[in-house]
Amino acid sequence: MITQVQVRRSAFAEARTVSTEIPELAEGEVLVAIDKFAMTANNVSYALSGDMIGYWRFFPVEEPWGIVPVWGFADVVASRAPEVAVGERIWGFLPMASHVVMRPAGATDRSFVDGAAHRADLPAIYNTYQRTQGDPPALTAMEDERCLLFPLFSTSYVLYDYLVDNAFFSARQVLVGSASSKTGLGLANLLSRHGEGRPRVVGLTSPGNVGFVTSLGTCDEVVTYDAIAALDPSVPTAFVDMSGAGEVVSAIHARFGDQLKLSCAVGATHWGAGRYRPETSATPHAFFFAPAQFAKRDVDWGPGEIMRRAQAESARMSLELKGALEIRHERGADAVIAAWQGLVANRIAPNAAVMASLK
Repeated sequence: MITQVQVRRSAFAEARTVSTEIPELAEGEVLVAIDKFAMTANNVSYALSGDMIGYWRFFPVEEPWGIVPVWGFADVVASRAPEVAVGERIWGFLPMASHVVMRPAGATDRSFVDGAAHRADLPAIYNTYQRTQGDPPALTAMEDERCLLFPLFSTSYVLYDYLVDNAFFSARQVLVGSASSKTGLGLANLLSRHGEGRPRVVGLTSPGNVGFVTSLGTCDEVVTYDAIAALDPSVPTAFVDMSGAGEVVSAIHARFGDQLKLSCAVGATHWGAGRYRPETSATPHAFFFAPAQFAKRDVDWGPGEIMRRAQAESARMSLELKGALEIRHERGADAVIAAWQGLVANRIAPNAAVMASLK
C-alpha cells in the first residue's frame, strides 16, 4: 500500500491519511520507498504558494486536498528502468508519503530527473534527484542535515548571491526578517562572512528568539519586530523577509520609504498573519523565486556550479549549527500529521528540527 498525508489546501491544519494500492509499474518507471524526510517552515511556505508556483502539481491528488512536497531520502524497491537499479538510495523532492512512482530520465552517475509528463514544465531544480551511492562518507553522515538544512541553506546562498550579483542594490544594511528561521540565519551567516563592502546585517525576530539569534553571532544587531520604529530611517536598506507578516512589511516600508532599495518576500514563517497589501510604495515588495537565480548562474558560471557552491556552503553551515540544533524523529502517520500541525501553528522552536517517516 501507498500511504499519503494530504492537507486541505484552504485550511492547512486539516490533514488526513489516504492509502491506495501500489500500481503496476509501466516500462521506464521505478517505485521508491520514502525512508525519511524533513518537516520545516519551508514546507508551510510550499503550501502557501502551492498554486502560484505549482507545488501542488508535483504530486497531484484530487482537490480540495494536496500533498506538500518535502526533502528526503528514498530507496528504489522496484524498477522497470534499466538505468536505475533496485537498492539505489536517492535524495530529493518527495511527497509526504510512504512511496512514490517515478520515471527516471537523463540519468548520469550522480543524478536523474523525474521525467513524468505532469512535471515537465515545473522548475528543474525540484525535478532532479541525487544518486547517493558515490557520496563521500562525510556527506553520508549528514543525512538528517541534508534534508533539514541543505534546501533552506541553498535558498540562503542563492539569496546572498542575488544580493551580491546586484551590488546589494546600493544598500548599506540588510534587514533579515524572521532571522531565527533556517533560511534567515543562513543568509545572516553568509552576509557576515562577506569581505570588502559588506553591508551591516540586522536580524528581525520575536522577543522569545532574540537570545537564540544573538548566540549565533552573525548579526551586527538583533531587533524585535516591535522595535522597527527605532531603526535609523536614513540608512539605504535592503529587506529580505522570511516572515510573510503584512504588519512587519508595512512597518519596514513606512520606516524607510525611499531608502528601501529592495524588499523581497521569500517565505512565510508567520503564515497566519495578514499578508502585505501595499497602498503606495516607492519599492515594490516582490516574491523572490530562487530557481530563477539558479538558472541565471547556470548560464553565468556553467551548469551546476551554483548548486555545487550552495551545497558546499550548506555543509559548512550545517556543521557549524550541529550543537545548536535539536533533531526530533517522528514516525508513523499520526506523528507526521501532529508534526505538520505543529509547524502550521508555529509551535516548533527555532532550535528544534523535525525528521519524519511514515514507516
